[in-house]
Amino acid sequence: MSSHSWQDLPKALGGEEAASRLSQSLSEDGQFLAFTTTDAITKAVTFGIKAAGDDSALLITIDNGEGSAKVGHHKEALFTLSALPEQWEQFFKPIPVAPYQSYWGMIGMNINQKGIEVLGDQDGFVHHTHVWRRTLELLHDIHCGPIKMDEQPDMDEDYITGRYIYINAPVWGKCKVFVEQSGVGKQQIVFLHTAGSDGRQYHGVMNNEKMRKACTMYAFDLPGHGRSFPSRSYYPGAHTNTEDSYIGCIAAVVKKLRLNKPIICGASMAGQVCLAVAIRSEEVGAGGCIPLQGSEYLTMQRQWHDRSPYVNQSLFNPEWVYGMMSPTAPEVNKALIWHLYSAQAYGIFHGDLDFYFGGWDGRSRVGSINTKKCPVYMLTGEYDWSNTPEMSQATADKIPGAQHKVMKGLGHFPATENPAKFVPYLLEAIESIQRTRTTGLDITILRMTDD
Repeated sequence: MSSHSWQDLPKALGGEEAASRLSQSLSEDGQFLAFTTTDAITKAVTFGIKAAGDDSALLITIDNGEGSAKVGHHKEALFTLSALPEQWEQFFKPIPVAPYQSYWGMIGMNINQKGIEVLGDQDGFVHHTHVWRRTLELLHDIHCGPIKMDEQPDMDEDYITGRYIYINAPVWGKCKVFVEQSGVGKQQIVFLHTAGSDGRQYHGVMNNEKMRKACTMYAFDLPGHGRSFPSRSYYPGAHTNTEDSYIGCIAAVVKKLRLNKPIICGASMAGQVCLAVAIRSEEVGAGGCIPLQGSEYLTMQRQWHDRSPYVNQSLFNPEWVYGMMSPTAPEVNKALIWHLYSAQAYGIFHGDLDFYFGGWDGRSRVGSINTKKCPVYMLTGEYDWSNTPEMSQATADKIPGAQHKVMKGLGHFPATENPAKFVPYLLEAIESIQRTRTTGLDITILRMTDD
């Protein structure tokens, strides 16, 4: 089907027949019903989906525990999701390429595309993000058939133990922090969670047999995140994050656990702080860094829905990040990421993004990283439209001796989305860092012998 055929989106999807099939899916889909079944919905709301330049829209009406679809004029809707015909054509591929796996990705952050806009009530669009996202997924399945998700076997044994430690960190002060540990390998590695989340993101990796043999692994929740207690330095809702406070917290955990030159690995916000750790490796006591989804600097316009008193963050925050994942990631892992982002306290996500969006700036500094002392191996999922592979590669190119690899079939949360796919990349990075450090040690010994 050509892009020209997508100018009338309802017709391209099958017209009234597609609308009827969508109505049936909405009446049966457990996720849609979980989102909409509440007596708090006292008035039906209609939203539309259409191609730019055409008035015909697929109109979806939601009510308490109900949903229906029809074809009509987009002005009948409270708000309408609009995109160019060729953009919808990409979205409705059997397995879309980045950033077309989600409408949020199409709107973009660092992949800015023209022709996409939300028409009508902008508040309505934000308030119903969970509903229109799920509706688009059902519509995609109707048109293309269900996406074949990667398989992941269930586990019956867990090898992770957790405990609390007290640390003193800049800004946060004295904090009670939750730490988890697994593995018996000689290589120590510390995992850092993404903005507005916690260390449960790494359970799949920390239970992996190969990782348990190769490494002793640690993951901790930042103060106020997940199972860690909040900092006394902030009023509830006033959390923020800076390079100094973040670096100080990591260094305090490394010191408290008495780790010896561990590798530091983290994604997104934590991927960026890994670069800061590499710059300040002596201060942290790090022996290598594996930044996931990291770059030297991010520039983008911030939105404030994640700290709005008029938006339900337990619905908005997980929806905003949900589309950054690979479309083929196991459903159970996608649900876990959604849950973790729905579970954090008010203002935590937004405060972390103070660091992610502009608070971190390594543009004039990453070139000074000594990769003999602190090797850097960057990994980036191909489906990430927030920190793209191109951005990570541009950063790696500025760091003498750094390496970078794009991870196929993974997105913004590689360790959580699909641990089985991620672990081989991770082990390769760990082995590369170990070789670099061994080579550097041999050179040092030779020089000492010559002297």
